Amino acid sequence: MQRVNLEGLYAVVLAALPHLQRAPGGRVVVVSPPIYSRFFRGKTAYAMGKVAMSILTKGLAMDLVHDGLKDMAIISIWPAAIESAATAQFTNLRPDEAYDLRKATIFSDATLAILNAPASVVNGELHLDEDFLREHARVTDFSKYNLVPGASPRRIMPAQLPDLTVAEQDDEGKRLDSSKKARL
Repeated sequence: MQRVNLEGLYAVVLAALPHLQRAPGGRVVVVSPPIYSRFFRGKTAYAMGKVAMSILTKGLAMDLVHDGLKDMAIISIWPAAIESAATAQFTNLRPDEAYDLRKATIFSDATLAILNAPASVVNGELHLDEDFLREHARVTDFSKYNLVPGASPRRIMPAQLPDLTVAEQDDEGKRLDSSKKARL
């Protein structure tokens, strides 16, 4: 999983960047979670790969800004609770769990909104699908996304996610290009 999630993402992004630089408004949309402690519980190995993808998002976003590529952006988006092959294993055993799920269209709608948002709004962000729609696409009624009509899916993710920025965010210190081999 680590090779697929992190190394695969890194290789694809590295290969895509030159093409995205030629197209105005290039976007990389990564499926990885906001970073928060409860995500690790019970799935440490899985979380290691997914959080590393989120770190790639944060780091590459800083590099894009540093390199003056202000119209490009990379963002991570994570489905809060949607119907999928992963959730089917739970709803098959406990059909009532479907009341807490949303249709996958919430994720696709959030992704489309990301593609249409200014780079300055999305670059380096780690968002949940529903939060992005609420904060940036002004969606207030999520009932059309409920998997079970009339249900009120509970929020399974933290209400407040941590902000990972620090006061010294823009202090680069000595900048090194880790892709170049150091001369000894």
